Amino acid sequence: MSTLPPCPKCASEYTYEDGDQLVCPECAHEWSATAVAAPAEGERVIKDSVGNVLQDGDTVSVIKDLKVKGSSLVVKVGTKVKNIRLCDGDHDIDCKIDGIGAMKLKSEFVKKA
Repeated sequence: MSTLPPCPKCASEYTYEDGDQLVCPECAHEWSATAVAAPAEGERVIKDSVGNVLQDGDTVSVIKDLKVKGSSLVVKVGTKVKNIRLCDGDHDIDCKIDGIGAMKLKSEFVKKA
């Protein structure tokens, strides 16, 4: 019985190791053996604008000027946000930004720092 995870692309159980990579012989998909384990059924994976998986406590930087709704403040490009918390909903990052306060961000507008 193989202890290797199934292919994340086609779910084939016939994966094999090739150095530090895992390979699927059916769809030729390759991925890192040290990659984060696949999420449990129903668990949501939140990724940043580049495709990096985000976790609670990560530090991210904003990739686009964001207007703060209901005020004249703007979150500028390159603003670092420390210690994020992931949550459900359209705005899936809960954080506190220096000079602005607590707010929620969309993961598509941040990049893992």
